[in-house]
Amino acid sequence: MVAIEHLLVANRGEIARRIIRTCKDLGVRTVAVYSDADAGAPHVREADRAVRLGPPPAAESYLDIEAVLGAAGSSGAEAIHPGYGFLSENADFAQAVLDAGLTWIGPPPSAIRLMGDKAAAKGAMAAAGVPIVPGVDATAMDDDAIANACAEVGYPVLIKAAAGGGGKGMRPVHEPAELSEALAAARREAAGAFGDDRLIIEKLVKRPRHVEVQVFGDTHGNVVHLFERECSIQRRHQKIVEETPSPAVDDQLRGAMGHSAVNAARAVDYVGAGTVEFILGQDGSFHFLEMNTRLQVEHPVTELVTGIDLVEWQLRVAAGETLPLSQDAIVQRGHAIEVRLYAEDPAAGFLPQVGVIRRLDVPSGDGIRVDSGIEPGSEVSRFYDPMLAKLVVHGPERAAAVRKMRVLLAGTIVHGVLTNLDHLSDVVAQPAFLAGDVDTGFLDDYLPDWEPHPATTVEIAAVATALTTPGMTVSGGPWETLGPWRVSAAGGTPLRLEERHHVHDAAVRRQGDRLTVVVGDETHAIEPLQHESGVVHYAVDGHPVELSLTVADDEVWAHVHGRTHRFHRLPPTRHADATASSGGGQLTSPMPGAVVDVRVGAGDHVAAGQVLAVVEAMKMEHPITAPGPGVITEVRVSVGEAVDAGAALLGWESTETEEVLQ
Repeated sequence: MVAIEHLLVANRGEIARRIIRTCKDLGVRTVAVYSDADAGAPHVREADRAVRLGPPPAAESYLDIEAVLGAAGSSGAEAIHPGYGFLSENADFAQAVLDAGLTWIGPPPSAIRLMGDKAAAKGAMAAAGVPIVPGVDATAMDDDAIANACAEVGYPVLIKAAAGGGGKGMRPVHEPAELSEALAAARREAAGAFGDDRLIIEKLVKRPRHVEVQVFGDTHGNVVHLFERECSIQRRHQKIVEETPSPAVDDQLRGAMGHSAVNAARAVDYVGAGTVEFILGQDGSFHFLEMNTRLQVEHPVTELVTGIDLVEWQLRVAAGETLPLSQDAIVQRGHAIEVRLYAEDPAAGFLPQVGVIRRLDVPSGDGIRVDSGIEPGSEVSRFYDPMLAKLVVHGPERAAAVRKMRVLLAGTIVHGVLTNLDHLSDVVAQPAFLAGDVDTGFLDDYLPDWEPHPATTVEIAAVATALTTPGMTVSGGPWETLGPWRVSAAGGTPLRLEERHHVHDAAVRRQGDRLTVVVGDETHAIEPLQHESGVVHYAVDGHPVELSLTVADDEVWAHVHGRTHRFHRLPPTRHADATASSGGGQLTSPMPGAVVDVRVGAGDHVAAGQVLAVVEAMKMEHPITAPGPGVITEVRVSVGEAVDAGAALLGWESTETEEVLQ
């Protein structure tokens, strides 16, 4: 039991649920807040009380300081935990919480403000003796001055937002010709994410590792570290795989990095949970990158190897207690790995996805932890970050943890939205990952043009059999919902399934007790073994196949051999529609979002690959580029306009033929 009795969780999704879980264990009553989009979300139901904040856009709900404080006042909460993201690193919010006479579960506003300003933070760390990356403060520079500064630092350089973190407003620049475009994009993204478009310039360290150290301080002057986390596998500066201990850190380096991290925390009078992030060079040198003044997404791996509940520590420290353990009493046991499960399409540039979770099955067992913000029936909207869950494993040593993670990923089923599950499975199967040989360029080196594995003819045969078996029940509805493809006659049933750009034609034939499926020019013998709701077991050509199937209208989701496939059922007479991405003269939005930049006007001639407009969705920018040389025939949107997936943005006509003739 801690002194805090009523806590408001100023967040949503998996982190809200995770905080609520610890509060229940401690006997602390919780208040959830929600937007209209989250009215039926699990975190709302699991709290002792819930208060509506406003409409779905975060700016009108989760980022509305007055609304959050009003919710605390109306609910009787005496403390606020911000989780991560949203207002967690907003110094003004932290101060407003304190000014309202409430307990703030986080560091002092002064520490948040200082460490949130990357330029000021670097200066403070240098003064404290913490090694820093060479660079310059460009917050007061115009573009010409920045160009000169980059030349002095030496290319390649890294442009970073002076405020905030998480990879927003960050752009690598390898040569001067790239600078102007990178500056514009970084400023725009930084302004959108943090309301501050100031930038700093750092030397881009080649092939570094990203290693961070968990620190914790109390109000009595005690500061400890809870060892390091390896966070090098990233996409667009967003971590997707984290682990501890780092394969690259030995006891001597661990001690040096931990000592520097503690010094960094002491230099800003830090209280509560924080993370000091370092760039680790191939030569073993490390440099301060930034400090995250909040609980990190990847904190579960630290909890699993130390046995410490970091949220409990946060509550105790905020209530004025001393740290429960001294540095010498904190030990590591075993190895933990976490991966982040996102609603996104890896084969389409990792575009965020929206939709309804039709099915969610995650294995459980010793050494498996799942922090999730979703459940079957949850709607994934365009308004928030697309992370669905964190899948975490713990083993006695790294090899055992890797094996457990591979099994966990292969057994996890998410139907209803595309996810990065299969991509993650391939990441942790890479020989370099198995060897612990990773750096921030890992994905570019080993999976640069990743594509999902198309369904094999064996898998198509199993799916076709399930879809044409009378009385077979699938997740998402009874057999009767499957429409005209139902058959009980002996002749055969034609079936056409489209997977991305591939169309699979199959024919299921029953001759007495014999069942065969023809897929293309291959014939497979099927032996039904058993079935239950949503899961069937077959022997296909004598080999066992377990199939988990979910059907919603003409959409078929199949999980087989540890992979997920999404098919669209086509009428047997319909051929695949290979419509170009340009929409036959119109360039469309690949996802629902907001238009943040339009760079062309009607009549403009454009070159292949030229950026024409930029759409922002789920905190990420996505450029709309010309598919070839052409002319813009119309502009149908303006900056700030919300658009749906597939919405026409620009009219475009090719001039390639004309140019060739010239």
